[in-house]
Amino acid sequence: MDAVMQTNMGEIEDSTVRPKVTDAKGILKQNRQFLDYFWDIAKPEREIRLKAIEDLIEHLKQSEKPDELKYSLKRLVDGLSHTRDDARSGYSVALAQLLSVFEEISLKSTLDSIKEKHNLQRAKKKLIRNAAFGNFFGVLALSQSTRLQKEPQVMLECVKLLQSLSQYREHLRDLPRKTMVDILSETPKEVFEELLLSALQSDLTSALNTPEQLELLLVAMQKFPSVLKPKKLKKLLGATAVITKENMPKLVEVLKTAARSVKKDNILPPVAFDLLQVSLREDSFEMFWNEAIIKGMMSEMPGPTHYLGFRLLGASLPLLSVPQLEFVLSGDVMRYYGQHMLSAQLAYRFKFAPEMEKYVSEFMQGCADADKQLAVALSFTQLTNQGYPVVPSSWKVLEHMDLCALQKYVEWLMEAFCKPQLEKCLDFSTRRQKGNQETEVESDSCVVRFRKWIVPRLSFIVENHQIKKEEGLVMKMARFIFFHAFFDVKKPTPEIPETVQALSVPIDQQTRATISSAFYGLLQGLNSMAALGDSPEAERLNSRRILGVKADGSMWIYCVVQYATTLLNQSKHVQSVQTLSPEQRQGWDSMLESVEALRKKAKKSSSPEHTAFQHLFLLVGIQMFKAPDESLELLNDLRTCVEKAQAKKSKKKKANGDSCEEPHWVEVVVEILLSLLSQPSRLVRSVCKAVFSRICPHLTQEALSSILNVLDPYKDEDESGVMVTDEKEKKRKHKEEDKQDDEEEDDEEEVRLTDEEGSDSSSSSDDEDEAMEERKEVDQNFRLDLMKVLQGQNALATEEDGSDEEELDDAAMMKLDGSLASLFLEQKKKIQAKKDEKDRLRKEKVLVRDFKIKVLDMVEMFLSKQGSSALVLGMVEPLLGVIENGMSSETSQQEQDFLRKAADIFRNRLCRAKYYCRETEGREAELHEMLERLISRAQKLTDSSVSLYYFSAALYVLKVLRGVVSEQDSANASTPAELRLMGKVDVERVTTCFRNALTSFLTKRKSPLTGAMFIDLFSRFPVLCVNLLDTAVENITAGVREHQQGQACLMVLRSLQSKDVKNLMSDAQETELHQKVVDQLAKSFEDVQCKNKMVREKIVKALELCQHLVRSIHNQKMSVNLEPLQKVLKSMNAEGSLQKPGQLEDTYWSVMKLFCILKPKIEKVKKVVEAEQTEETTKKKKKKGFLPETKKRKNRKKPTVLEGKETAASTEGASGGEKKNKKKNKRKPQGGEGEERQNQPATKKAKTQPQQNKKKKKGGQQDADGK
Repeated sequence: MDAVMQTNMGEIEDSTVRPKVTDAKGILKQNRQFLDYFWDIAKPEREIRLKAIEDLIEHLKQSEKPDELKYSLKRLVDGLSHTRDDARSGYSVALAQLLSVFEEISLKSTLDSIKEKHNLQRAKKKLIRNAAFGNFFGVLALSQSTRLQKEPQVMLECVKLLQSLSQYREHLRDLPRKTMVDILSETPKEVFEELLLSALQSDLTSALNTPEQLELLLVAMQKFPSVLKPKKLKKLLGATAVITKENMPKLVEVLKTAARSVKKDNILPPVAFDLLQVSLREDSFEMFWNEAIIKGMMSEMPGPTHYLGFRLLGASLPLLSVPQLEFVLSGDVMRYYGQHMLSAQLAYRFKFAPEMEKYVSEFMQGCADADKQLAVALSFTQLTNQGYPVVPSSWKVLEHMDLCALQKYVEWLMEAFCKPQLEKCLDFSTRRQKGNQETEVESDSCVVRFRKWIVPRLSFIVENHQIKKEEGLVMKMARFIFFHAFFDVKKPTPEIPETVQALSVPIDQQTRATISSAFYGLLQGLNSMAALGDSPEAERLNSRRILGVKADGSMWIYCVVQYATTLLNQSKHVQSVQTLSPEQRQGWDSMLESVEALRKKAKKSSSPEHTAFQHLFLLVGIQMFKAPDESLELLNDLRTCVEKAQAKKSKKKKANGDSCEEPHWVEVVVEILLSLLSQPSRLVRSVCKAVFSRICPHLTQEALSSILNVLDPYKDEDESGVMVTDEKEKKRKHKEEDKQDDEEEDDEEEVRLTDEEGSDSSSSSDDEDEAMEERKEVDQNFRLDLMKVLQGQNALATEEDGSDEEELDDAAMMKLDGSLASLFLEQKKKIQAKKDEKDRLRKEKVLVRDFKIKVLDMVEMFLSKQGSSALVLGMVEPLLGVIENGMSSETSQQEQDFLRKAADIFRNRLCRAKYYCRETEGREAELHEMLERLISRAQKLTDSSVSLYYFSAALYVLKVLRGVVSEQDSANASTPAELRLMGKVDVERVTTCFRNALTSFLTKRKSPLTGAMFIDLFSRFPVLCVNLLDTAVENITAGVREHQQGQACLMVLRSLQSKDVKNLMSDAQETELHQKVVDQLAKSFEDVQCKNKMVREKIVKALELCQHLVRSIHNQKMSVNLEPLQKVLKSMNAEGSLQKPGQLEDTYWSVMKLFCILKPKIEKVKKVVEAEQTEETTKKKKKKGFLPETKKRKNRKKPTVLEGKETAASTEGASGGEKKNKKKNKRKPQGGEGEERQNQPATKKAKTQPQQNKKKKKGGQQDADGK
């Protein structure tokens, strides 16, 4: 056999004639760059693909090698069916460019190779998608080569191929149709008429059968109207037009088929849109809409056909005239759309509203005709369900509305509010509504529903800053809403335009409450509105970011108050819904006087003090129409505060002459705002936010201290505004009983709900405590009282009594009943009083916490607006106190929300703020002391999470001390001198402070500090990192535990990886540092044993540091002695314990690889073979000596059936234990019927098994004894 093999091999070697491969010359071997072009063509980056295509074409031009051209053509054709989209498009573009440049390549042969390579008939099922894409991108490349028009036959074959690809719509979607349209659009008229028309004759004749064939006809009609004239259509379709009554049934079926084909895609079928365009060209749009859409598509059940009608409605908007728009938008399609809007409110239902909104938005953007915009807006507004429009009041489509159309639309809304013409609306009712209502819906209720929608729509127009509007229109809407919220018409007058339009149906109380709440929401929008218009004054105000004012500088709310004054003075023509008392009217007038006085002062000297007080007066005064008594009291307090502020300023001016001092008015305003915030009212909260945002730039240290004192957990509750809260709460409750103010009731309900939610977690424990206390009282005090009563009436049996049969007479029993009733009633009152006291305290606590959350809003606003102020530094420690106290306090939901908000403000608004304090002149000593306090406090805490906040605060103070100079230089710093710039930081003092903290962390067992804190310090301040590196290096071995040693290794690793740290050290220092680290690592690896998880983690971190260290030493060629480290590392694997897979082992061998020591390979195959051999031998041995033959014969001869089955089971277990286990597993899950099917002996066997086991045990013991 060997001789034969040798002769065969000799013949092969001696043979000189070998068949040569086509590519053996070597395109692939000669030019590697040529192959790289094809790799780059398939890359995801578009720029790389285009560059590779350009380079490939240029290379083929210069080389002029036919083999390369042939290979390129084959390679590009093969790549058309690539699995990635980017690669397919890249190969298609490259093929198109190749065919365009090299005209000697035949399009016919290229198309044949495409069909051959991507044959859909022979492709496997998994590759059908790729083959379809290969055919499509091949045709696309041919069409983009600009040579297809020169070869009509190839064009014809391409069109036929695209037609065949239409059946793969799930993969290609409508790409073949678009390509066919592109081909037909570039086809000359003569070619289409002479060649393509005859080839497409059968498809055009049967155009009404399938959507694809109809689409081809419609595209041809659109591109070649002179060819497909009515006479030609008569021959093809039997009619001179497409939209006819005879063709309508077939068109409906085609549309239904098209609708179902795009069910999953949620798109409008192109054939439907083309049919719509044909109907407009043939002047048969109404017939097409009525017959095909309403009677055809909408007659089906809700589903794809309805959605096609809705999409066709939205797509047709830009094509229709105003009469056609009114015809379409007032028909049954809109009614069906309204029903869909209601039924689609469930979560699992498909919602078409976003698509329709997109269609209408695109129409509004592209339409310049105000009449068309108005017609569309009115039609969707008039689509109502029992008077309520289905379109939401906050409709973003209005953002693209023209100003002229918007003005007309607003006028229509106001007129519809006063005199709703519901008969003109397209109203509908759902099936459930029709079934539930026995009689027709009253027109008054429909009017109420319509009005409740109109007012929010007007408010949305005002509040949305994207809608273009004028000041006059905004003021008109604000006046309209204010008037109908608080006034009624007595007699029309032209001086008040709102009285001219009479109400057809009076406004009920519920609607008026809705309008009132909408007005106060509108006020908030006006206060945050930028100046309108393009005038220079408006641009100047917007550049200064002044909000809530008109272009002339007057506030919007002042204009509303002036209008309210006009209405109050016109008592003959209008009447206020809530009549103001003489005191309240006097308060209103005095408020106006104060505002006018402040306006005069502001004109003389523009001071923010005047603006803030003016804003407060107006915001509180406008509440007079909602809560007159409360507003009157607040106005009096405001007036008193203003007088005090003016008196303080005048006294200080007299005492100190004309010297400039800090304005104390800010402190007064802050006190007023804090007193207002103690009230549970949303409007008051918004008032305080608006005013505080204006006075933030002028806040003083005293004013900020008054805010922080509220948050101080160590202050008394009386100092934090609790008494104010309680008094206001009692007064508000008494007023609510008389006035029944709706909004204040809602606010109280919210407070009650938050009370219940906040105390939910602790309510169960409180109830248990109360129950225990009640039991104790019953057991002691109440029992004694009860004994006294019973003994006083001789109703209690004693030992002296001879018998228990003596009974009291009726009078004594009645007297005893009265005494017991009074006793129990008194006890019940005591228990209820204690419960009420606890509820009061709990509610008070909830109100205090809610008040503090509102104050936190003020702190957040100040930090966001004045983050670079020097006052921010005084907020660091108070906020830390709030967080520390919150961590150790109760765990109610409200307390958690308060703590979470405080922590978020401290972390994001203070420590991570983009703008921070840069005014540290003269405060260096104070800031250094604060830094030391923060670090020392961080070390004394027990909770690591709280310590993290203190450490972050210390880093923030350090950043403030460093200043902005070093940050600007650090970006371009290249020399150590530039990197060492630390601003006003006392580097030695700060280094000592952080070194003590680092030593404490690494040498104490229980420390709240973490390694991540110091890593953050090292990365942000490289100068301190260099100073503290020695301490970290020493503790690689001196750390108190393995965890601290591992953290020291991690700190050193992150420091050595920093470029700034490298730049700060000289070469000698860096070499010395590396030598120290190497020595420490060698010492740490001596006699190490992986006895637990902590040790393994420490070794992993040390090995990672070692890996970076050795690599950097080798790269920089430092003179560092690595031999001790190498010896220690070798000794770690002396017993071969580090050859198993794992993170520790992998890191170890990656380090050893740097010393040119590779991990030894383990021969696993031999061990497996040996293991298999040992298993086979053991099995054989077990089979040989299992049971004696004598015993087997005995078991077989036993006459009992039970024992015979036992022996069978035993033999089965001896021969094949797997079968026995399978049978047991099958028997276990059986129950019920399965148990009844089992025969009787099997159950007996189960009972006798314990006895057999006992016998076996005895036998085993005997054998053992024998041994």
